[in-house]
Amino acid sequence: MPEPTKKIVSAFTKKPKTQTAEIGATVIFEAETEKPDVKVRWQRDSKDVASSYKYTISAEGNMHSLTINNLVQEDAVGYAVIAGVSKVKFELKIKESEVKEPQKAKSPDPAVAEPKPEEPKEAPPAPNTSGTVSDGSAPEVLPESHQPDTRQDLTGLFTEKPPSGEVNVGENITFVARVCGESLLKKPTVKWFKGKWMDLASKSGKHLQLKEHYDRNTKVYTFEMHIIAAKANFAGAYRCEVSSRDKFDSCNFDLVVHEARTTDGFDIRTAFRRTSTGAGGKKKMGEPGSSTDAGEDSGELDFSALLKKRDSFLKTGPRAVHVSTEPEVDVWDILQKAPPTEYEKIAFQYGITDLRGMLKRLKKMKKEEKKSAAFLRKLDPAYQVEKGHKIKLQIEVANADAEVKWLKNGQEIHPTGSKYIFESVGNKRFLTINNCTLADDAAYTCVIGEEKTVTELFVKEPPVLIVRNLEDQMVMKGERVEFECEVSEEGAQVKWEKDGVELTRDESFKYRFKKDGCKHVLIINDVTKEDCGHYRVKTNGGQSLAELMVQEKQLEVYQNIADLTVKAKDQAVFKCEVSDENVKGVWYRNGVEVKPDARTHITHIGRIHKLIIDDVKPEDEGDYTFVPEGYAFNLSAKLNFLEVKIDFVPRQDPPKIHLDCMGRTAESTILVVAGNKLRLDVPITGDPAPTVVWTKGEKGSFKEGESQPEPRHTWTMKNGEVLTDSDGRVHVESTKGHCIFTIEGAERQDEGVYSVIVRNPAGEDTADINVKVVDVPDPPEAPRILSVGEDSCIVQWDAPLFDGGQPVIGYVLERKKKKSYRWMRLNFDPYKETTYEAKRMIEGVSYEMRVYAVNAIGMSRPSAASQPFVPVAPTSEPTGLCVDDISDTTISLKWRAPERIGSAELEGYGIEYCKEGSDEWIPAFSGLTERTSVIIRDLPTGEKMQFRVRAYNMAGPSLPATLQQAVTIREIMQRPKIWLPRNLRQTIIKKVGETINLVIPFQGKPRPQVTWKKNDEPLDPKQVSIRNSDTDTILFIRRSERKDSGKYELQVQIENVEDRATVNIQIVDLPGPPQNLKVIDVWGFNVALEWKPPKDNGNCDITGYTIQKADKKTMEWYNVYEQYRRTNCVVSDLIMGNEYVFRVYALNMVGLSPEPCLSKDSAYIQKTGIVYKPPSYKDHDFSEAPKFTHPLVSRSVIAGYNATLSCSVRGIPKPKITWYKNKMDLTNEAKYRMFSNQGVLTLEIRKPCPFDGGVYMCKAVNDSGEDVVECKLEVRPQVAKEDSKK
Repeated sequence: MPEPTKKIVSAFTKKPKTQTAEIGATVIFEAETEKPDVKVRWQRDSKDVASSYKYTISAEGNMHSLTINNLVQEDAVGYAVIAGVSKVKFELKIKESEVKEPQKAKSPDPAVAEPKPEEPKEAPPAPNTSGTVSDGSAPEVLPESHQPDTRQDLTGLFTEKPPSGEVNVGENITFVARVCGESLLKKPTVKWFKGKWMDLASKSGKHLQLKEHYDRNTKVYTFEMHIIAAKANFAGAYRCEVSSRDKFDSCNFDLVVHEARTTDGFDIRTAFRRTSTGAGGKKKMGEPGSSTDAGEDSGELDFSALLKKRDSFLKTGPRAVHVSTEPEVDVWDILQKAPPTEYEKIAFQYGITDLRGMLKRLKKMKKEEKKSAAFLRKLDPAYQVEKGHKIKLQIEVANADAEVKWLKNGQEIHPTGSKYIFESVGNKRFLTINNCTLADDAAYTCVIGEEKTVTELFVKEPPVLIVRNLEDQMVMKGERVEFECEVSEEGAQVKWEKDGVELTRDESFKYRFKKDGCKHVLIINDVTKEDCGHYRVKTNGGQSLAELMVQEKQLEVYQNIADLTVKAKDQAVFKCEVSDENVKGVWYRNGVEVKPDARTHITHIGRIHKLIIDDVKPEDEGDYTFVPEGYAFNLSAKLNFLEVKIDFVPRQDPPKIHLDCMGRTAESTILVVAGNKLRLDVPITGDPAPTVVWTKGEKGSFKEGESQPEPRHTWTMKNGEVLTDSDGRVHVESTKGHCIFTIEGAERQDEGVYSVIVRNPAGEDTADINVKVVDVPDPPEAPRILSVGEDSCIVQWDAPLFDGGQPVIGYVLERKKKKSYRWMRLNFDPYKETTYEAKRMIEGVSYEMRVYAVNAIGMSRPSAASQPFVPVAPTSEPTGLCVDDISDTTISLKWRAPERIGSAELEGYGIEYCKEGSDEWIPAFSGLTERTSVIIRDLPTGEKMQFRVRAYNMAGPSLPATLQQAVTIREIMQRPKIWLPRNLRQTIIKKVGETINLVIPFQGKPRPQVTWKKNDEPLDPKQVSIRNSDTDTILFIRRSERKDSGKYELQVQIENVEDRATVNIQIVDLPGPPQNLKVIDVWGFNVALEWKPPKDNGNCDITGYTIQKADKKTMEWYNVYEQYRRTNCVVSDLIMGNEYVFRVYALNMVGLSPEPCLSKDSAYIQKTGIVYKPPSYKDHDFSEAPKFTHPLVSRSVIAGYNATLSCSVRGIPKPKITWYKNKMDLTNEAKYRMFSNQGVLTLEIRKPCPFDGGVYMCKAVNDSGEDVVECKLEVRPQVAKEDSKK
């Protein structure tokens, strides 16, 4: 049973009262507090008042006073005095400002009883914004219960507030609000409301438009609300709110709509108009504000204009109005007094066509509560507030001295800090809830004696938006990937998905989720090909999608091995360079692996692999191959052995150039990659040593001085002038028998035919060497987008103007999102064609493409980006195509919109038909239609026809939706129709084990074919029984189970005409226990608890929780909260010095969970009081070595029954206890349990067996020494029953 709660006590024993004074007088407000020396604050219009010549504040003991000197008209405002959490409001009135009470406005709905409003201040006449002339009458005053809450601390953001206005039915009116932006760091947010909570942003449309613009010169934001073709129900109170960071301002204004009677009198039937609803239950824009309900009241009749004639009907103005002389008829009064049998007659008499809607409204009226004796004004049925804002609940009591209690979910609210503020002003009582959180979303009750008033508070959490989207990524296999996004709020909850499946932390730590403020990161370690796909991050306010592409690592060859021609005794070096420095390889000669020896050396340094052969011999000639390990390719080159034959030549031998290949043929061309070294080594002979002259075409020559037996300094000449020395880019040198020409860093202009001329007195010789410098190709031109699809596009480009001297072997393409900086490669192997289809793109996202050209040397620079393009695809086929009606010459078809429309706008539908067996489709109409139902006329009677519908957008027609079979054009005797009972139109809720018996009648001739399905799957005849007759069908389940929940669909069909009905069945059960009950915090006499919802909710919503507490001394459980809605609570009023444990039950519509969730930790309520400071004495050494005061006793036990060994020990400080069996430590053995209670030590042996017998030892150790005690344990086997009987 719950413990009694405390009563709220005010801090004031005497409260200041409202006073009336004249201008120039002095007034004194006095207050008396319960305790002396209490800090008291005085406020004027919610702002603190300080002592000055105007205000005098004094405090003597319990008495506090505020004196206001020299009163003026501006002093007639509200004041307050605050002590602790108690706040008392009062007013100062000036006699000259008293006004007469205006006439009470009539309520637009007679079903709502309105209290008498307070005396409002006289307001100046509203300007006429619609162009009509005001008749000077005061605008209607809304009841206080219908006026918006204006109790906010304003900061004066408005430079111009929207004024109240009047307009005639059918005319337009504009309300303008202006905000100065000079002191604002960002653009302010403006919201328009009608009444208290109806946000007009969602009502924009035909009759309501919201506009805004910014003047950069004056730095003023202008916000406009345009009401077009006003209607009578547009009248009411409006509110405009502006906010910017921590600043807030709001203003209220009214709209009065005048209606004029027609000359033919007032037709009562026009007042019974039906409020229309659009798709999804939302009201159409034609009547904003007529109703905020889209539930059961949607589509009901609006009687407000008929039942109570507003004074505005009879207002006089500049227009001529014919007033009907017929007496007024109060239909509601007639309906309330008439018996139910007369409702139909009254409806016929007054032209009411919707009898059901009338009865529904009448039923609501009869539920009106009787007038309360304790309350003059009760709480509204519901309030709504945004998270982080404050809300003020107000009631008005009949007795000004009445004490009220405020309850939250049935538990009394106590003043705690600044969270809850209780105020009392005359007959009014206020409860202010500051900084609202989701925990404040609850039911609130105000109790006075036996009477109470209840309201619901809904806390609206702002949606979390994605500020920075995810980026597409392409990585190599085995790398780490991070998807990063940024949301609008810190600590927001996000959900990660891969291809529609939610990602969670697994044991292999494949996915890791990181949160840093507003940033959220998904980390994928060691990606594989299976990780490819689309990754999505979701919040409650948006989502972002990105694609991950994983490629296998490919080995690139930076430098291939080249053919070598060497002479005997020379050195041959084969060298290659690959992209991965960790790749090893094997060298082969003529298919045989090369092993290192004294002449052969194999090296691997970083990315460079070398094969070095010293002292080359003829047997070294052959084909050499390098094969990288793990890759299916190789690098090959040939070693040619040059055998130099030296014949005896006499002196004066003419010069000779020894080259195997000379000339300008392709076979004799020497290729060099741009940037590499060009080295021409020419063997020459001649005696005396010849002079060498190098020339390139006709442009220049390089000449070296005559060679000497010993090498000497070499000069490079052109036209007799020195160009470079041996330190320049071009070098010419000569050794005995060789002439070497070298160019460091070959360039494209170095390409050409190089001639070498050798001369001596005996003659000369000439040789031409063709050198070709090859390079990467030039970048292609910007690619062109030929066409686009749903997730693909076809791109085309032209070959580069210069191929780099080597044929282009292919192209590499990249793409990126337009607003991104990350380029993603689409192919790794060169693509040979110049037209490519790029896939795996996101529809509706803008992309750009670029191309690289690739030849044998390498990859060019990227081309310029293509023009941005957006992938768009035709819509999916229309769904649900069926025959709605058919006659001898016409057919009516209907269908639903395609499931996937895509980013392109739907242009319309095309309908075609053909005769059965023919392929000639004939358009039923010219052009497209936007409707989803058509009637096709002038069809041949008795002919079997086929029909199809296609949806069109900018990408073209979709796939056709075709009827399953041809339709015969003839009249059907009776269309199939299901008469679904009203009680089956709502979800049927049954408990587990109950019987389900559904009887559903239908019609149709001939007898329709009846088909039942559950969740689009056939029913299981073992679980569900079906019986069909000519007029009805019965679904029977003897004992319902949880798996029987779902959507049951009934279909009756005659040929192609069918009717469907859906019955939703929900089988509910008791919920499971809540999870993970924790004690979060303990302070004072309060304990904060938190838990998680149960895993099993019993297939229905958890309606609340029951929280119980128990003192650990008595373990008697008391209810703390019942039907508590949140998953955290604060348990208050606990007893000092007690230790509590807690448990929580889950509650749904079936009942409480069978088992509770117990708290693992207990909460100890500390004792408070004066801290005693004992005198300081020299500490006595109480330390004592451990000593067993009671030894272990040897025992003999029976196997299979738990056995215990006990002893007692003393020692200071408390010794550490260790148990041993046969000198083996038992600390971590699961079979044994050790207990220690006040020095008594117990060892429990669970179900011992004969092997557990032995010597057991207990050892106690502390800083002063140790002690040991032993015993023997014998375990006897169990004696069977048969043996015992013998």
